[in-house]
Amino acid sequence: MSSNPVRVASLGMGWWSDVLADAAVRTPEIEIVKCFTRSEDKRNAFAKKYKCEAVASYEEILSDDSIQGIINTTPNSVHLETTRKAAEAGKHVFLDKPISNTIADAKAITRIVKDCGIILSVGYQRRRENHFKWIRDRIAEGTFGKLVQAEANISRDREGKFDLTSWRYTAEGMPGGVMLQIGVHYVDVLETILGQVKSVSGMASQLVLPGDNPDIAGLLMKHENGAISTLNAGYASASEYYLINIYGKEMTAYYDVHNGLRTLKRHADEVVPVACEKNDTIAEELEEFAACIRGETEPTMDGQRATESLAVIRAGITSVKESRTVDVAEILESE
Repeated sequence: MSSNPVRVASLGMGWWSDVLADAAVRTPEIEIVKCFTRSEDKRNAFAKKYKCEAVASYEEILSDDSIQGIINTTPNSVHLETTRKAAEAGKHVFLDKPISNTIADAKAITRIVKDCGIILSVGYQRRRENHFKWIRDRIAEGTFGKLVQAEANISRDREGKFDLTSWRYTAEGMPGGVMLQIGVHYVDVLETILGQVKSVSGMASQLVLPGDNPDIAGLLMKHENGAISTLNAGYASASEYYLINIYGKEMTAYYDVHNGLRTLKRHADEVVPVACEKNDTIAEELEEFAACIRGETEPTMDGQRATESLAVIRAGITSVKESRTVDVAEILESE
């Protein structure tokens, strides 16, 4: 542990709160000192596991002047309420993605944290993976030439592996289903590589899983620079799989979870593997949050950027409902 770690509290005791707490243990820059969720059993179990103090109310955390930040993994629908309370109490917030379920709430969150002068960092760890950093560096060097298109897939097997009562799998708690839950990660990665998305055409189905939310979805996206990308996301596949291919005029990059990163230059016959060490992306984003609180840097994913990312998904949802291509600007202006 650092001699002066940033002191934070964990709010919301779902499975992702444990993932973040595990990452906090792996870095000396941040220390979870208190936790709260409405279930006494869950908060006591979390406190025992991570050696912090379980408290009986959120207000106990907010009134503790020694706590500098909140790791917020509450349901999307209460992100506005919980973040407002934190901001008004002067607590910085690390918020699990997405920023909210609606553009209106996302804009309100962004405005509140700005008015209160606190840090908001939204968790999008996939963009930090070293293979994507390598691709962005080569793009900046001009190795890819003009970027023209990309394709991505993020799929998981969730049959029989989730609780239908969890807000994460209901249309009310996670509108847009799999695309908002996990597809949003690769929307973010594609935007960091190809630039912001201008328009979206979406399709979605519910084929395997029970409930009232899509378990597969696809987006066809046109970026501001004219490049085209596709993204498929699913909870109904046989296994977990991640893929992103980036096509430039001078070089192509192929990445998938089984084979890693490979490249093929124009006129070349041989695909070249690229060694990229696996990095601890979740610990890295918590370290960035701590550095932001210390005034050493700015959040990679702040409220405005997270709102724009959400708007891409919302455009896809609108496209599915209305069977038309939807401009992201329309969503940002109308919702």
